[in-house]
Amino acid sequence: MDLSDALDSGTAQNNQQAGGPAWPGQPSNPSWPGQPTWPGQQPMPGQPTWPGQQPMPGQPTWPGQQPMPGQPTWPGQPNQPSAPGWGGPSPATSPQNIPSLTVPYELQLPGGIFNKMLITIQGTVKPQAQRFAVNLQGKDGIAFHFNPRFSENRKQVIVTNSMLRNKWGTEERSSPSFPFAQGQPFEMKILCTADSFKVAVNKAHLLEYKFRLHELNQINQLCIYEDVTLSNVTIETLP
Repeated sequence: MDLSDALDSGTAQNNQQAGGPAWPGQPSNPSWPGQPTWPGQQPMPGQPTWPGQQPMPGQPTWPGQQPMPGQPTWPGQPNQPSAPGWGGPSPATSPQNIPSLTVPYELQLPGGIFNKMLITIQGTVKPQAQRFAVNLQGKDGIAFHFNPRFSENRKQVIVTNSMLRNKWGTEERSSPSFPFAQGQPFEMKILCTADSFKVAVNKAHLLEYKFRLHELNQINQLCIYEDVTLSNVTIETLP
């Protein structure tokens, strides 16, 4: 399992329908027939009309034109006058402002963690931050402690560790970079695999931490502490 599978935000979709007429001036605009007509010009059967032109029976209308009874509308055009306008998202799908989540933050993971589980944390480091921590833990201890420190002996370092039977283990400080900045937003992804946690920050792989606590179904809580504000936390399963 490679964390890079979770870092791609998706490929752009082609919005033009196959075989459909292109907009005027578009490089792929087909030549006559099949090209929209100008105002006052007589359209050929099956050809879309220009705004204000009288459509022929069975012919699709241009955006904003009133369709004739029983006549199909242009792809994506609402059928009711009260529906949202052309080209804009409906109110139900408009992006919503996500309120900040309270820190300290705790999220229960009822089934524990498992292979291909992906945790995404979006937030902002506080302007005068000294440190923050992300823990994956359970009743038997902390399986994964991720702790960026902004000024430890005047150095920036990321410390990872586990606590088993109320005792901290050996710290790991092998992160090749420090991708966090005071006052700046970040996106952190934690991928649980069959034997480790893989961490990426701002779409770049950061480190891998091998399991020390192997009872994955007992790791049932995500906790985030100290000098960050949170905007979104999501859990998903990769295919």
